[in-house]
Amino acid sequence: MKIIQITDLHLVPTGEHLFDNDPGERLSACLADVAKHHSDAGLCVITGDLAHHGERSAYLRLRKALEVLPMPVRLLMGNHDDRDNFRKVFPDAPIDDGGFVQSALDTAAGRFLFLDTKRSDGHAGLYCAKRQAWLRARLEEVKGKPIYLFMHHPPLSVHFRPADELMLGDGEAFGKLLQGHSIRHLFFGHVHRPIAGSWQRIPFSSLRGLNHQVWLDFERSRGIPCSMEPPAYAIAFLNADAVVIHTHDFLDASAKYLYDPDLPVERQVVPMARATEP
Repeated sequence: MKIIQITDLHLVPTGEHLFDNDPGERLSACLADVAKHHSDAGLCVITGDLAHHGERSAYLRLRKALEVLPMPVRLLMGNHDDRDNFRKVFPDAPIDDGGFVQSALDTAAGRFLFLDTKRSDGHAGLYCAKRQAWLRARLEEVKGKPIYLFMHHPPLSVHFRPADELMLGDGEAFGKLLQGHSIRHLFFGHVHRPIAGSWQRIPFSSLRGLNHQVWLDFERSRGIPCSMEPPAYAIAFLNADAVVIHTHDFLDASAKYLYDPDLPVERQVVPMARATEP
């Protein structure tokens, strides 16, 4: 199964900018690229921080932008989001019995679990007892079967202060819930960095946001160092024997070349603008 992950849109109302960028333009460019090159994907998951200030108008902008995608979309809550405003604009978005924006989806690849890690105050993540009970039940329903988790906040330290100060606040309890289950991969956002690794033997990955990034600065002791590194989205292939994830810098305009070692030396490297099929 092929899926798309996009994260940290930070949309603002039409006409406004954030860090001198228009997040809506970035989103439109991203979705157009996904629709053009990955229309065969079975799902697109946007892992939180949909709107920078949680305005209803920003969610309306998101709903309109998503119309170009041919595949289903699941939207997650991030620390910048407003759950009430989101639900007013997306009334059909699945929620649990507690009103949290989380749900389960059974697919050919396994069970997908979309988690709500937003807390009512502050920017760190929270996964309260009610949400833990929901997750425990969903895990037990498919015990022994492949499970993929999607969330905004990382439940672990990524050894990067700006992210670690705002990670999931109860990661240890969260981790205990997952023990004994076949978690194939954990997808999260929030860090605005391309990160991959494993935690409690669970592979995880994250990627850059769409509007702005967090500069890789291991020395700064306060503040969040933001940058304008290229935005990206991820293409994940979920198979029975492997999970393979590519990230694509969809706005990259650097020079492209076609290299063909079977051609004579003087013709092996051709700028893509002049490259033709044999």
